[in-house]
Amino acid sequence: MDAFDRYAPFIQDFIYEHDWQSLRAVQVAAADAIFNTDENVLLTASTASGKTEAAFFPILTELWEDPPASVGCVYIGPLKALINDQFLRLEDLCAEADIPVWHWHGDVSQSHKAKMLKHPSGILQITPESLESMLLHRHNAIPRIFGDLRFVVIDEVHSLLRGDRGGQTLCCLERLSRLAGVVPRRIGLSATIGDPEATGAYLSAGTGRGCVIPRLDAPKERWRLSMEHFYVTGPQAPERGEDGLGHGGTASEEAAYETPETSVAEQRIPSREERVEDVSPSASPQTEQPDPEAPTDRAPVFADPGLAYVFEHTRGRKCLVFANSREECEAVTTTLRQYCEAVGEPDRFLIHHGNLSASFRQTAEELMRDENANLTTVTTSTLELGIDIGRLERAFQIDAPFTVSSFLQRMGRTGRRGQPSEMWFVMREDEPEARALLPETIPWKLLQGIALVQLYVEERWVEPPQLDGLPYSLLYHQTMAMLASTGELSPADLARRVLTLSPFHRVTADDYRTLLRHLVETDQVERTETGGLIVGLAGERVTNDFRFYATFAEDEEFTVRSESQELGTIVQPPPVGERIAIAGAVWVIEEIDYKRHLIECTQVKGKVPAYFGMCAGDVNTRVLERMRSVLRETRGYPYLRTNAQARLEQARHVAALAHLASEPLVCVGGTSWCLLPWLGSYAFLALERFLKIRCADKLGLKGLDSSRPYFMQFTMGADASTFYRVVKEEATLPLDPMELVYPGEVPRFDKYDGFVSDELVRKGFAYGVLDVEGMLARVLSWPDAPGCAMNALPDTNLSPI
Repeated sequence: MDAFDRYAPFIQDFIYEHDWQSLRAVQVAAADAIFNTDENVLLTASTASGKTEAAFFPILTELWEDPPASVGCVYIGPLKALINDQFLRLEDLCAEADIPVWHWHGDVSQSHKAKMLKHPSGILQITPESLESMLLHRHNAIPRIFGDLRFVVIDEVHSLLRGDRGGQTLCCLERLSRLAGVVPRRIGLSATIGDPEATGAYLSAGTGRGCVIPRLDAPKERWRLSMEHFYVTGPQAPERGEDGLGHGGTASEEAAYETPETSVAEQRIPSREERVEDVSPSASPQTEQPDPEAPTDRAPVFADPGLAYVFEHTRGRKCLVFANSREECEAVTTTLRQYCEAVGEPDRFLIHHGNLSASFRQTAEELMRDENANLTTVTTSTLELGIDIGRLERAFQIDAPFTVSSFLQRMGRTGRRGQPSEMWFVMREDEPEARALLPETIPWKLLQGIALVQLYVEERWVEPPQLDGLPYSLLYHQTMAMLASTGELSPADLARRVLTLSPFHRVTADDYRTLLRHLVETDQVERTETGGLIVGLAGERVTNDFRFYATFAEDEEFTVRSESQELGTIVQPPPVGERIAIAGAVWVIEEIDYKRHLIECTQVKGKVPAYFGMCAGDVNTRVLERMRSVLRETRGYPYLRTNAQARLEQARHVAALAHLASEPLVCVGGTSWCLLPWLGSYAFLALERFLKIRCADKLGLKGLDSSRPYFMQFTMGADASTFYRVVKEEATLPLDPMELVYPGEVPRFDKYDGFVSDELVRKGFAYGVLDVEGMLARVLSWPDAPGCAMNALPDTNLSPI
């Protein structure tokens, strides 16, 4: 029996009424996996491929055929807006089958929630934070609400693979299963997964089930890609230098790129008379070259060239402009609105990011859904996910995103309803200073953008999930949640309940004893006369706050001062010793007072390196290695436009002359050196510390200044051969990652790190964040002397550099 015949009659009617000509491949595969196995299922397919319907058509069929005695399916979405959107999509379909659809988050009325609690049934759509709240405050009602739960659908599962929020989601599901006495099947949905097998294992953690990952033969995916480069001031790349670089191509040409997607067979829907199975062949590849396009507007003469490019190619279209930070998002929006005012036009730019109020974001979403309004929204990652904001013609990306996954998500927001996905990269670069050192003249963001595209086009590579950290912040949160919901527990019973949750598989009993002792000492937890543990007075202030439901940090402002002068405020400060940019200068953080929200700093020279921690600034080593290959290659890339192609040729010319892509260590004059390790953020960070702590004295190495994760500069009394010898000798000696944590350093990144002992925070950073293994493997692959061949790298995924 084919998928269509297996669906419930009301779903077949829905398909006919919407004039579907065929079932998409992901829908056919999902039906087979859900109907014909009892395993968990991971569905990975491109954006707008019908994954939601693929999961819910079989689930609704099963709930209709055998109605559950409680909530039968939980849908977990990462965003309230995504839940609201899916609620509207499902409600009409479910109404015909009398399957209730409930949604539950902070913006839902109490009357709606009360109805669900009175008659738990159908489908419950909820965020991880609201599920945490329900487990905390309705602990005793969980068996009645979920006693017959069959399915859990986790949408945008890739967004939960990093950081504490994904771990919290798993913990909540495992706690719910234990309380309700059920083991529901988990269905994960995502467009961008780097390691499906690892993700499937993560999805299935604690269920005792395997995970079916359908291999789809999908129609070829069409992309329209354009990548252009702009100096913020001065002449553009084709006009610089006397070596003839940048010739060929005109500014009006728009490059395109088409990438193949593994092919999928689709099932044709039979007419009511036919009702027989028919499978159409895979769609053949189609190459599409965009037509040349003249600007639809004219920016003011004083405009920033890169932002003028965005301004001139968004008028009359519905577009998204992605920025990599909220600060940049605000600055770009303000600038574009100023251009509208300067040329006498109505404002046509909206803004959307996580710091804005819910009503402000919802207004932007509603305006973008209006098919007659050609508006452009400047945004951050908040619009990467699948919120319906209508037909989007084009996405712009300011500079390169940090990950292939993010690039694919942003690209996938366009090209729906039969059109190819379309993204225009806008790479902006400050004009190099007259005395700039060699590595500062390389267009790193341009190289990173090319590397992200090529990794996916050539290898289908996407960042694998990182699931082996030491989440002590989450451990504190789940310990307090467990005590707050259950009441008094013995230390042994508490440890049994918490440490058996999947995210804590690397946490030892000794670590947990250390945490509990600290919590008792700080009144987060109190020991009773009988030896049990309950939430302490200080802990009650935390658990009784609604913000406790979330494991991601709220943005709290820190005042930045230098001596007695106040410089401004920032949110989420990096650790002591790191640099920040504020008041038009760069400063190194000397001290952070977390209670008074005060930062003391000192002004320094240089630039701010990419931030690290569990944030978007993490660039994978594979991306850096591919950037190096871009410098080494002589080929062009069809999506590069005139300025970008010229800038790349100039960078290759400089790199070849200075051996930047062939030698890890390059002398930039006298005793000044530049090290290009081509390592990802966490391995790069480990190398910085390794050089300072283990090698600096032997090499006379001073003034190490990083542009993380691209290069580091320093002065050194030794020559290159001595550098390689000393560093490699040190890399062969035993190294405890704790040695790479500076004395007195407590690198707090996650929301509840302030409640964890300093000892565990330091350990979590050393063993859970720093990539010491990757760093040592790279060091041992370096040559023994300048110009020597690189050594092989057995038993590692790193290529020799």
